[in-house]
Amino acid sequence: MPSDPPTTTLLGLDFACLDLTATLRLLAERPAQAPFAAVVTPNADHLVRLAQQPGLLPLYQGAWLRLLDSRVVARVAQAFGLLAPPVVPGSDLTSGLFHQVIRPDEPVTVLGGEPRVIAAVQARFGLTRLAHHNPPMGFDRNPEAIAAAIGFIEAHPARFTFLAVGSPRQEVVAAALVKRGLATGVGLCIGASLLFLAGEERRAPAWLQRAGMEWAWRLAQDPRRLARRYWGNTAIVRLLFQESRRDG
Repeated sequence: MPSDPPTTTLLGLDFACLDLTATLRLLAERPAQAPFAAVVTPNADHLVRLAQQPGLLPLYQGAWLRLLDSRVVARVAQAFGLLAPPVVPGSDLTSGLFHQVIRPDEPVTVLGGEPRVIAAVQARFGLTRLAHHNPPMGFDRNPEAIAAAIGFIEAHPARFTFLAVGSPRQEVVAAALVKRGLATGVGLCIGASLLFLAGEERRAPAWLQRAGMEWAWRLAQDPRRLARRYWGNTAIVRLLFQESRRDG
């Protein structure tokens, strides 16, 4: 069993000090039969929500790996003199697993996503043993629907389970699976990452990603849905400034 990596603490969370390559290697080395472990990828939206709703913190603190999914957060933190962990975007992690680690003939389990999206991913990578369950809208407020989602994952063991039902719903499911102790493998809370692999949405050009401007690209693609969220995320600057003052 691979050992846990060193961490850097930022805004109350211990983030893994791993880049994308090291993260993929660590995940590839973990046995499929190992007890279920969660991987979460907090971005600015998640971190602002956690500051506003601290009751959600245990969902992230109980994960095996916490990976920072925001170059903006990392750069603002560094500007304020804070240590920032390496950035591992959830979309890059998901893409790396499908392209480099997952074999076409191994079991893969997916929670969430429209059937056409999952079918496109399955066809692209030639996956022959993909199990998919798409829970109903608002399933996190329905105990029976939650139980069905958890039961489906436990009944379809896989080295990698992709939880694509949005935050914090996916983290709720992951935490429940860890607590029950019946599932195996790694559960990755990946949000909308499969949309990019399916060709439903386009990632920003690499140079924009490196510049930390992928948020602007996504905003331009879907301004009505994302404008309010990104405006709310400006609170991350205040949160990081306050942390720098406490550390200072």
